[in-house]
Amino acid sequence: MTRLLALLLLVLLPNGAAARSEPPLSALTLVGPPTTIFRAERDACDGADVPDASARAFRDASGSVALFGMHYRNRALRGPSLDQLKLDCTVVLDSGEKADPAAYDDRSWITATWTEDGKAVAALLHHEYQANEHEGRCRSKVYIECWYNTIVAASSGDGGRSFNRAKSPVVVAGAPFRQEVGQGRQRGFFNPSNIVADGRWRYVLIATTGWSSGGGEQSAGACLFRTDTPSDPTRWRAWTGLGFTAAFPDPYTRPTLLSEPCKPLEPFGLPVGAVVRHRGTGAWIAVFMAAAGAKVPQSGFYWTTSRDLLTWDQPRLLLAGATLYDDPCAAKGDLIAYPSILDPQATGRNFDDVGDTALLTYVTLRLEGCQVTSDRDLVRRPLAIKVWP
Repeated sequence: MTRLLALLLLVLLPNGAAARSEPPLSALTLVGPPTTIFRAERDACDGADVPDASARAFRDASGSVALFGMHYRNRALRGPSLDQLKLDCTVVLDSGEKADPAAYDDRSWITATWTEDGKAVAALLHHEYQANEHEGRCRSKVYIECWYNTIVAASSGDGGRSFNRAKSPVVVAGAPFRQEVGQGRQRGFFNPSNIVADGRWRYVLIATTGWSSGGGEQSAGACLFRTDTPSDPTRWRAWTGLGFTAAFPDPYTRPTLLSEPCKPLEPFGLPVGAVVRHRGTGAWIAVFMAAAGAKVPQSGFYWTTSRDLLTWDQPRLLLAGATLYDDPCAAKGDLIAYPSILDPQATGRNFDDVGDTALLTYVTLRLEGCQVTSDRDLVRRPLAIKVWP
């Protein structure tokens, strides 16, 4: 969840198809200045408290809001509404930094949550096994060359006040080979979007850097997963282009087999910050960050719209600025990263729907020379949304 991740994803993920030229399905417009929700230097409980992922929120059983998106010592911002949040210093899920990769407890970020009742909460964790930190686990000492990433499950029975991993770890999305395979680059699945509902199904977009050894061929990009039971993490399956049938289980508990690949969706070459459904039309809106290049002409946050979660229109610029995918030495001012869209008036408990106004929520990161620092703010800006029927 650092600039190294961003740079490697930028190199490894494909440019994809050319942008589609049809008229846009929606228009998103920023209509006000940023407001700071959390400032690390002012509001942190300790040095681990920096915003380091896209914001995820839900209402608990009492109606209070819990928002996640911090570091690998996971804490939540809490309050009566999205407008009144304060960091709770209670660690809801810590990272064990364990040397055994089969434990899936090195460093974990809560990156997606879902609750039906505000009490029982299912979570997806972005789990980094940083083999360079564990003696004898990697032939290199370079972080990026030893990085093996997996999406694993956790759960809470107290409305997100604490989370637990299963005693036998449950892998939702993992490469079909063990961490020592393919060292020299970052491997696996990364950065889930928020979870969204459509009828009986729950969906999430998960990025992968892909692979070509140890378990068949997998293209890089963002894959769509779905389940009918978020509380049972073994039921998540990914879209293959024909159906939701691809599974990516734990290679430490099952023999390595040739895995059915998931089909990355256009135009996402990189992780998706958030997906929301427009209440008035049923259209889906996704937001993500990108750097200027073959896919987009300018660095910043982009949005795209879909009627079915599978086919998306041409991405359009929402907020210009240097991101974690850009060279910080050339950046002018703060970087921007980890976009999300949250509507304080969302009708769903999990803030997966929006009306004609919402809040673009994201992180600003200050630089010292060419270095990205931990001096970060979580901010929001008011957003107007128009979707054509």
